[in-house]
Amino acid sequence: MSNLYAVVMAGGVGSRFWPRSRERFPKQFLEIFGLGTMIQNTISRIEPLVPAMNTFVVTNALHVDAVKSQLPFLPSENVLVEPVGRNTAPCVGIAAQWIEKIDPEGVMIVLPADHLISNVPEFLRLLTLASRVAVDTNALLTIGIHPTHPETGFGYIQFDDMPDVNPFLKEGVYRVKTFAEKPTRDTAELFLKSGDFLWNSGMFVWKASAILKEIAQNLPELSAQLAAIEPAVGTPSYQSAVDRAYGVIRSISIDYGVMEKASNVFVVRGDFGWSDVGSWDEVVRLTPTDSFGNSLRGAVFTKEVNGSYIDAGKKFVAALGVDDLIIISTDDAVLVCPKGRSQEVKEIVDFLRRKQINELL
Repeated sequence: MSNLYAVVMAGGVGSRFWPRSRERFPKQFLEIFGLGTMIQNTISRIEPLVPAMNTFVVTNALHVDAVKSQLPFLPSENVLVEPVGRNTAPCVGIAAQWIEKIDPEGVMIVLPADHLISNVPEFLRLLTLASRVAVDTNALLTIGIHPTHPETGFGYIQFDDMPDVNPFLKEGVYRVKTFAEKPTRDTAELFLKSGDFLWNSGMFVWKASAILKEIAQNLPELSAQLAAIEPAVGTPSYQSAVDRAYGVIRSISIDYGVMEKASNVFVVRGDFGWSDVGSWDEVVRLTPTDSFGNSLRGAVFTKEVNGSYIDAGKKFVAALGVDDLIIISTDDAVLVCPKGRSQEVKEIVDFLRRKQINELL
């Protein structure tokens, strides 16, 4: 098998996790479940497959210090810095350049920095399987999650289970028919009933050379900017070359820019306790509760409180006679919202930006 490389995408701002997540210290750098930060767990999870010297983190200039502080074992040249966020296609492109230069046959495992996975051995088994298929076929692979409910917050992948076009079918690797954007509730229910749709996890496996070839075919403008960067890879002028290119690179996702257009695409069906931890409500769902259905962190007093999640931070929080609330306290802000509405927390961040209340961002 070709050498494996990990690319961890750590450029998100985590606006749905305000007030704990801030622009300079977003969700991926937080200990949300108290067992290491999200990015530390992402790196340690894949360590049995990919050593630190083969692991790259793509982040932005604001977060370089946090990355190096939390992952001191990473070689400094493995931290790739975007001057501004341009979505996932440029992020994947610059990482693929590095890997192809190091190892023309190298296989990339591309992972978001802030997902939760509970069954790590099964996760690693599927990544190993996907890597083998990537080597054998030069295909692009994505990890699809077996859906458990009609979720409207995820994209979906429709797969083809015809055995005559797929020698890997018996191993749970399917050809992709189509990608679907985040659906309405009614459409999500139809997807679930059909049985041939999976959640799009945003995790990918491919040879670096294969994804660069697909970027050249489907995103020629991005490919041209990557070509301008390429001579500087591994030299002191690398960062300035990236900064110049990002001044003109447009924002586009790898899903929309490449995966939806490429023809040789497989999805590996996964069921390994996955969550994208996309909101405080998801944290509530994943956190153990007491006999009153409450999850309490820090110095908290409750009386006649049921079904609530309270994170006191470094403050003392008292709650009386309330049910089904999410309360998050930090040194300078407090969030109170009913369970089921934490996706709207992003609107608070938008408000703070409009009002230029930068000290709370």
